[in-house]
Amino acid sequence: MPSIFERLYRVGPASLLFKAIIVAIVLDALLLAFILLRRTYRKRYFKKRDARVYELRQRWHALISGEIPFETWRRKPFDRRIVEEIALDAFEASGPEESARLLKFLRDSGLIEKRIFEARNHRGWRRLRALVALGRTRAPEGIHALAEGLRDSDLETRLASLRGLARTASPKAAEEILAWLGEEGLTVPELPLQSALVQCCAERPQLLVPFVRNALGPLREVLGRVLGEVATPSLGPDLLQFAGDELDELRASVARAMSHSNCELALNVLTELAQDRIWFVRLRAIVSLGKQSDGRAIPVLVHGLTDSNRLVRLRGAEALVGLNTEMASIFEQVVALQDRYGLHAYLTALENAGLRGRLESELRANARLSQSQKDHLFDVLQAGGLRVSEPATMETASKRTTGLL
Repeated sequence: MPSIFERLYRVGPASLLFKAIIVAIVLDALLLAFILLRRTYRKRYFKKRDARVYELRQRWHALISGEIPFETWRRKPFDRRIVEEIALDAFEASGPEESARLLKFLRDSGLIEKRIFEARNHRGWRRLRALVALGRTRAPEGIHALAEGLRDSDLETRLASLRGLARTASPKAAEEILAWLGEEGLTVPELPLQSALVQCCAERPQLLVPFVRNALGPLREVLGRVLGEVATPSLGPDLLQFAGDELDELRASVARAMSHSNCELALNVLTELAQDRIWFVRLRAIVSLGKQSDGRAIPVLVHGLTDSNRLVRLRGAEALVGLNTEMASIFEQVVALQDRYGLHAYLTALENAGLRGRLESELRANARLSQSQKDHLFDVLQAGGLRVSEPATMETASKRTTGLL
């Protein structure tokens, strides 16, 4: 009697198809068995982990205070990972006092030193995991290990180090990032780098000035944007060198830094920047002039109402309304512009500030204006628009944006 293999051989090419079907069935069975085995294992693992988390949570205060010796859990990788995750999660949402307590626990238990060792000696995903955990601790002693990760050949590792340094929000971390940029150049995406520098340089923005002066290309643009975000009035004298810079972000930085400087030079610089060709430079200059609350800036702010950009007009109107000076004369100048867009911006700011009643009272009590002038201004105020033969349009208003006062 012929065997099954002899019968398959006689079938010919159809035997190949049959064998392929058998192999596919076997592989499917093995795959299904692997999936079921993996699900069973993960179910048992999570059940065990959940029970252990509950046990450790019940003794958490005794654990982090040191009443329970660290050796009881630190030598067990399973327990050590759970304790570290709980501590880091609590660290994210805790206040200053609790954060200091948790950081002391992480130091005393040696978890920070362990992560520093792993960040320096491991490679691949192990180093990446250590850098992420080290960054979450915000420990100052981890800054050097995180800075070493910036020089890794893997982009994901560099980004993990950069985010870790950003979490520390420390000027020392900013120095490490800037030194790395000086050595390697721009080797990471711009947005993560910009975010990290903004957080780390907020306390000492003067760290950026020499690097901005010497940087080139896209890196200089990134540093210029960061400087524009963190610039403070104390940087005013240092930023004057960038008032005429070709980089838009640097001119905007100068405008922002001059916001609380009341010197004559600051007023002149802001007056020039308020007529810049870039709208956000003009915007920051107008905002800074408003913060100065200087009556000498009124002509510049009034001219800002004719700007082609809506935000510049609104900020200029808010600055005019916020000035502690006579509102009737300012309103007269606004109406004299014959620009309905500027007038609408001013009236909007007036309504938002709740100062319409004050303006009406000043107009009635103003002895300088004739009755016909008062009637005209009241008509404009009540109607909310201009009554002229040729009302200004956005096109004519935009043509006046770059003109001199």
